[in-house]
Amino acid sequence: MSDTEILLAMTTLPDAEQAQALAQKLIELKLAACIQCLSPCVSVYEWAGQVERSSEVPLLIKTTRAAWPALEQAILAAHPYELPEIIAVPVTAGLPAYLDWVTRQTRTSC
Repeated sequence: MSDTEILLAMTTLPDAEQAQALAQKLIELKLAACIQCLSPCVSVYEWAGQVERSSEVPLLIKTTRAAWPALEQAILAAHPYELPEIIAVPVTAGLPAYLDWVTRQTRTSC
């Protein structure tokens, strides 16, 4: 794995306003190149012994392995949930020019 490996990260927020605010923050911090705020969905899960159903707004976040630790911490710090979904999968193929753009967009001066 290299620091320039592209990741597709995902999280969910309780509403569009919070999803868009987090997306903007992550872009401004250069922790992501592009984020799609999707249409609300219904998540079904067990929490504290109860089956829950919640309306949530998924975010699809394009980032790099190098940016992942800071991205994870930024989501965790801003997220309203006690235990937010913060996951990522490696991108194994893609338009080379787009993948290069993701890498350039997530580079910081630090």
